[in-house]
Formats: sequence, structure tokens, C-alpha cells
Amino acid sequence: MAETSLAESAERLLRLLSLLTVRRCWRADDLAERLHVTPRTVRRDVGRLRGLGYQVRAVPGPGGGYELGAGSALPPMLLDDEAAVAVAVGLRFAAGGTVAGTAEAAVRAMAVIDRVLPDRLRRRVAALQSAVVPLPVATPVDPDLLGLLALACRDSERLRSSYTDGDGRTSNRHAVPFRLVSTGRRWYLVARDLDRDGWRSFRLDRIADPRTTGIRTRPADPPDAARFVAEGVSTRGYPHQARVLLHAPAHKVAELVPPTVGVVEATGERECVLVTGAYRLDMIAVHLANLGIAFTLLWPPELRTTCAELSKRLAEAAAGDSDSVKT
Repeated sequence: MAETSLAESAERLLRLLSLLTVRRCWRADDLAERLHVTPRTVRRDVGRLRGLGYQVRAVPGPGGGYELGAGSALPPMLLDDEAAVAVAVGLRFAAGGTVAGTAEAAVRAMAVIDRVLPDRLRRRVAALQSAVVPLPVATPVDPDLLGLLALACRDSERLRSSYTDGDGRTSNRHAVPFRLVSTGRRWYLVARDLDRDGWRSFRLDRIADPRTTGIRTRPADPPDAARFVAEGVSTRGYPHQARVLLHAPAHKVAELVPPTVGVVEATGERECVLVTGAYRLDMIAVHLANLGIAFTLLWPPELRTTCAELSKRLAEAAAGDSDSVKT
């Protein structure tokens, strides 16, 4: 009888923990009704959860109750089926991810979760892991650097560092970090460059000797960080840029043009503007032709000449192939 009571109590404790994770705050009466117990039993079970390391806070007031908060140590976690699969698959790719030094920890966590996954979930995780192949990471990022910059972004704390640009030139930089952006293969810091009085994006693998100064400055008019990085990667970093009106909905074009290749701006339900860049104008012309979408050239004027010359060369090549076949 005691063993049955203990099992029921443990099961109720898990159900209570599950409820606390799906809603920010629960009234004691609502929890008691869900668990089919008295409010007194709920209070006792909350005390047991606190003893296990969970920070269950009592919220005063008419709308108060109990809420689950963060503690000083990591307690046991309860995951539903979907969350367990998501965590397991995420850890699989974190083992070879963009943050250096996390592979071993990810493998350890994968082993722990794999031991407790039910067979039905283990099969789903194995299927996803075998079917999905990640691209190799260009340059893993130091997790200590990532953590330091994340805190500097949160606190708007000025940062001094050295930075090596794409031409190999190193300079000292003084900036206010704003946001971190990951493109999947690289990490970037969007920051207000105080010496150059402008917004810049810095590749994290090119930042060295970062030092926070303790001075907090919240810059005005921050940009859309993701768009700012996308423009820098796809457009500003190239000697030739172009703006093109595409006669197709923005969401359709976005499926063909990733953010690292160009920035898509919706201008209507059936049109959008693509902003992109390349080392040569003919590369832009070829890319536009390959999209298979009607377009109108907006800028620069030289791109029209490039498209005409490319069209002439292709037409001559096609005519030459046709003549050779006839003979």
C-alpha cells in the first residue's frame, strides 16, 4: 500500500511539474482541480519540488499563485515528446556546430537523453539524424567570446578590441555592441562603431582581445540586425551592387534567394525588389537569368549594357550550335 502511494505521489509530482512548465502562473485551486487533490496537497508537492532544486515561486495577489523560475543550479527537467525530439536532434547538430568547444558537452547530453528516450521517440530521432546532413562550419566561434559579446549587447556596454578585415588589415576598434547574428555558417556582431560614427557588422572570428570598458551607452536608431548583416554579406561587401524589380511575390523570391545572396523587399502582392552584389556585373546578370522570373533593371545603368552584351554572346553561341548541327 505504501509503495502504491509513493508511486502515485511521484506521478503527481511529475504532472505538477509539467503543468508549471506550460503556463507562467497557476492558482493553487486550479492546480488542485487538475491534479484531483486538495490545495494543501499542492502546497506540500510544491515544497517537494523546491527540495529537488526547482525554484517554484509564490506569487501574491488576487491573480497570484505559483510560477516556475530559474534557480542557481540545474534541476531535473521534464520534456514532452515533441520537446524531447527537438532537443535530441538539436544536440546532434550542436556537436558539430558553430560554437567551438561545445561538441563534447553536446555528445554527453545526447548520451543522457538517448538513455531515457522511449523506443518510439528514439526511432524518430534516429530517422531525422540519418536523413539530415549539416553543412560544415566555416570557422567555429569561441564560446567565451560569444558569451562576453552577448552580455555586452544586453547591457549596451562599450567594447574595445582589435579587428582584422577581409584584406588582412588589423585595427583597434571601439564600439557599442547591439546584436549577435548567425547566418548558419558564421557569426556576426552588429555594433555602433564609435570611432567611425556608424553601424558596422564584425565577423566574430576576426575579433581579437575583446575588453568591456564598464561604460554603458544605448545608441539611438539601431538597425534591423538581421537585415543589416544580410545586406553586408550579400551586397555592401562587393564592388558592384544592383537593385532589380522582380515580377513575383516576395515570399516566392525569398525561396530562391537566401539572405546571404540578396535582400528581398516586398513592394506589392506580386512584385518585390532584390538588392544584391557581386564581384562582376555579369555575375549578377547570370544570377537574375537563372531565377526564371521576369525582371526590370533599376540600378545601376551599366547593368543594362552588361545584360545586352551577355544576351548577344548567348544568342551567337546558340546560333553557332544550330549551324553546326545543320551541317
